[in-house]
Amino acid sequence: MTAPTQQYAVFGQPIAHSLSPRIHTAFARQLGIAMEYRAIEASADSFVAELARFADAGGRGANITLPLKAIAARLCLRLSDRARRADSVNTLLREGAGWYGDSTDGTGLVRDITERHHLDLRERRTLLLGAGGAARAAAFALFDAGIAELTIANRTPERADVLADVIGAPGRVHTRYWDDLGQWGAYDLVVNATSAGHDGHDLDLPRSLVAPRTLCYDLSYGKAAIGFLAWARSAGAEQALDGLGMLVEQAAESFVLWHGQRPDTEPVYAELRAYVPGDAED
Repeated sequence: MTAPTQQYAVFGQPIAHSLSPRIHTAFARQLGIAMEYRAIEASADSFVAELARFADAGGRGANITLPLKAIAARLCLRLSDRARRADSVNTLLREGAGWYGDSTDGTGLVRDITERHHLDLRERRTLLLGAGGAARAAAFALFDAGIAELTIANRTPERADVLADVIGAPGRVHTRYWDDLGQWGAYDLVVNATSAGHDGHDLDLPRSLVAPRTLCYDLSYGKAAIGFLAWARSAGAEQALDGLGMLVEQAAESFVLWHGQRPDTEPVYAELRAYVPGDAED
């Protein structure tokens, strides 16, 4: 008797552009798992109802993207440690009558940098641009990976201060006003976790943030990352990488949570890289 097809989805707004259905379908095909994965448009106002409808129809798991990650965290009966620290959920797993929430973004970021691109994060002086859910996940994962210190800058400085307080390492975490960034020298790692690329805005960053050995990394990919990557290359960064690899790796972490098996991410990444505008190494 054929096992029923398992139901999974990604929720967000906008969501039509999402590569997640393609990624998870490829993972499932690779491992012979019968599953259906679709994109569901949901605003902050409609998300709770859409998620309930999905669960009632047999939904077993979901990915969550902008602008819903903090809302998803509030809906969970149980959270992983990394989701609790980040106060952000991008992966849901149905447990009985409720949801278990996890945050795989930070792990995906570190796996892409260290395993795909073979770069060492240890002892890097790091600048994090942004203080939202993705930035929070990245901050904790980078600390766990051994960066030396972290500077956080956000257009709304109070949010940067809150994130610094949550991390709780005053000797290694600093906040800076956005307009004063050029006064503090270059960094070994600059991570763009803002939504500027999605909104069509220019970050207007000083080139002095970049030294010849600097790695610049945008959590976004495709058109949303073009502006930041162009700035990084013009400033002379040694590497300028987009977040496509992070997207694939965080999806693999979700897949493991749902199915207990880890897919091979390299062929899926290579397939997507062939047509998504990419980083300096591709």
